[in-house]
Amino acid sequence: MSPSSGEIRQIGVLGAGQMGCGIAQAAAQSGFEVLFADQTLETAEKGKNKIVSQLKKLVEKGKMTAPEVEKLTALIHPVKGLRELGVAPLVVEAVTERPELKFQIFRDLDEACSPSTILASNTSSISITLIAAQTRRPEKVAGMHFMNPVPIMKLVEGIRGLQTSDETFAAVRSVSERMGKTFVAVKDIPGFAVNRILMPMINEAIQVLYEGIASVEDIDTAMKLGTNQPMGPLT
Repeated sequence: MSPSSGEIRQIGVLGAGQMGCGIAQAAAQSGFEVLFADQTLETAEKGKNKIVSQLKKLVEKGKMTAPEVEKLTALIHPVKGLRELGVAPLVVEAVTERPELKFQIFRDLDEACSPSTILASNTSSISITLIAAQTRRPEKVAGMHFMNPVPIMKLVEGIRGLQTSDETFAAVRSVSERMGKTFVAVKDIPGFAVNRILMPMINEAIQVLYEGIASVEDIDTAMKLGTNQPMGPLT
């Protein structure tokens, strides 16, 4: 059986790039213990150092205190590689958006992790059903698409594969909400909801610019003031 959402106190995060660092920070800010992995222990440690540097800037701005930063970062534990994530009840993958890379990682995670571990992908476009098919636990695989920058953006798109169980989906929803995020359920369609809507809008804004209908500044101003977006599509 999968761990229930209330039992999850520890999260594995694979990938020490911008998204992985953001997910690790947001999880630790919410009190989760984080096992933080990348290709090597050195790159995972560099990822943690990047998080510390970002948090120190918040201290300088008076938005956090040094003891708060120390408490938060003490919850993030860099580890040697994905096999070190095997004990976590939930592992979130956040690596480069390349299907074959993600497929191999999920095959490796399937071998390394406990049979009860939930495996989630932060993919923004790759089919969760295809990712889950790389494992022997497709019912325990789901999408958790965080928005960038993760510590600030409030949304998580939750994506069910064809075999994702209700129990698994409830667990990733609960963890997302415990991280202070608003969770929306989306079907496993290319681009899911956010990018399926966002990318055509950006492309159309580029076309409007190309046709000389308006300048970059005026397109962005029009969309911000006319549709109440915080930033324009070309920004």
